[in-house]
Amino acid sequence: MRVLIVDDEEAARYGMRRALGQLGHDIAEAGSVAEARDEMSAQPPDLILLDVNLPGQSGLEFLHELQQNADAPLTVLITAHGSERMAVEAIKVGAYDYLPKPFEVEDLRLVVKNALETVRLRRENERLRETLARAGAEQGSLIGSSEALRRVRALIDKVAETDATVLIRGESGTGKELVAREIHERSSARRRGAFVAVNCAALPSELIESELFGHEKGAFTGAATRRRGKFEQADGGTIFLDEIGDMSANVQAKLLRALEERRIERLGGNESIPVDVRIISATHRPLEQEIEQGNFRADLFYRLRVVTIEVAPLRERREDIPVLAEAFARMTTERYKLPARRLAPSALRQLIDYAWPGNVRELRNTIERALILAEGEELTARDLPEDFKTGSAQPRASRELEGDQLAVPFTADFRQDRREFERRYITRCLEESGGNVTRAAAILGMHRQSLQHKLRELGLARRYVAIAGDEEAMPENSDN
Repeated sequence: MRVLIVDDEEAARYGMRRALGQLGHDIAEAGSVAEARDEMSAQPPDLILLDVNLPGQSGLEFLHELQQNADAPLTVLITAHGSERMAVEAIKVGAYDYLPKPFEVEDLRLVVKNALETVRLRRENERLRETLARAGAEQGSLIGSSEALRRVRALIDKVAETDATVLIRGESGTGKELVAREIHERSSARRRGAFVAVNCAALPSELIESELFGHEKGAFTGAATRRRGKFEQADGGTIFLDEIGDMSANVQAKLLRALEERRIERLGGNESIPVDVRIISATHRPLEQEIEQGNFRADLFYRLRVVTIEVAPLRERREDIPVLAEAFARMTTERYKLPARRLAPSALRQLIDYAWPGNVRELRNTIERALILAEGEELTARDLPEDFKTGSAQPRASRELEGDQLAVPFTADFRQDRREFERRYITRCLEESGGNVTRAAAILGMHRQSLQHKLRELGLARRYVAIAGDEEAMPENSDN
């Protein structure tokens, strides 16, 4: 990443250049706003470290100027000691963060690391936006590029042109029907026929036989006319039997016969009707256990699973979440005629970290709800539903570092409120790590020495003792 340091003190620029250059960043320097403009015109930076006190035009004035551009680089303001009010003003204008002088090298590196992670997320967001249409066209309805999804596509490629029965397995909401539709659409022989989907779990057991195989007039009370079932409707095409593990034993026997003979009989009839249908089934149940418990026929299971496709849950393919979220955001915007909003890095980070017990279906519903209720030009973490952010499926580390214990009363004193929040946040991390300073520093993304310095600054150094055996721990009853 390219970092532009704007400071009129040569020694300060040297220190920052050396600290950041060791991390592999491309560093540019400027001693004034005029020099900074020249550097930016030659090569735009990803991040600007901007001192407030500069000759001629001040850093705060330059920040105002930068924020007039939609593609302004992230800016971290460097303020003099005791200039917290100016820092608050800078953040209101649009600064990413601020660093009060004097600061430690590790504090500088941490701020830059976080800022550049935001830059990376923004770039990824833009790339996803640009490639979304192409990805959809190339990959059909299955959006994503994870290894798990690539394996699914590879199997689809192999089975699409055959008539082999396919069993799709995966948790609810993972997109099993999309996989079935993709197989149907890739089949040159079947795609001209109908794709008929049946949710076996949604139909009462007394109706599913009639739904699948049809019935003759008078077959049962209320059967006033003959009715063609789903198998006849799918003739020449594909029938998708979702949640097949919920099918009754009687219907399982008739389905097995249809598979083996390619013929069906309507309920209440004697005519054997030939059907040319490809059968794709899906389940979230472990059918092997259902067989052991006597709930599912073993012979039917073996006929259904000529080819098995496993669809991974969303939590195991998190790299697909950003592009899926972008796709659902675009669909929602078009469907409800909403203003276009991009996904902010804060929202993307929460979406990626969430465990998604409802998988892709839950992600789609979350994006739709958030966009309908959102305000502003971006969809941020604040726009995500409260039950999503506090739900039991949220990762443990995120969940346990939230809650009322971190709430800080507003006093209108930025420095005091920030200090109190830092005390509570760091205290919570230390409690979670059992008092181990090294482990807590890793959770916080800090170096151990920086955390020790912060503990002394906040008056917490005497309270915590690292677990025995940690040679880098702070000794009890010591501020050193």
